[in-house]
Amino acid sequence: MKIVAIDHVQLAMPAGEEAAAQAFYEGLLGLPRVPKPPHLEARGGCWFESDTVKIHLGVEQPTDGPFHPARKAHPALLVNDLPALVERLRAAGVPVRDDDPLEGYDRVYVDDPFGNRIELMEPHS
Repeated sequence: MKIVAIDHVQLAMPAGEEAAAQAFYEGLLGLPRVPKPPHLEARGGCWFESDTVKIHLGVEQPTDGPFHPARKAHPALLVNDLPALVERLRAAGVPVRDDDPLEGYDRVYVDDPFGNRIELMEPHS
């Protein structure tokens, strides 16, 4: 027995914010929105998938107050042409944060519209 891959990453979002999720994940990051299976659609949220990356956003209904995003836990997405993506994100008003260097990579962090941390990485050529 062995683990062979990650099928998808699930992130949380507040109810009713699917349009904001689509504007960020599809509009800025370029991950196409795909339909959720009908039996899961009623739960809200949305899925974004390419041939190699799957990010699913599920509605989280906090019981202890307002929605709390993941601030430390995060997916790290490998990208092509990180400078162009950073420029697109900044032009859309998305704050981009540099971090300590990681050997072999250029990388930055952004937050999705709900405050979930996303790492964007490009291997050095």
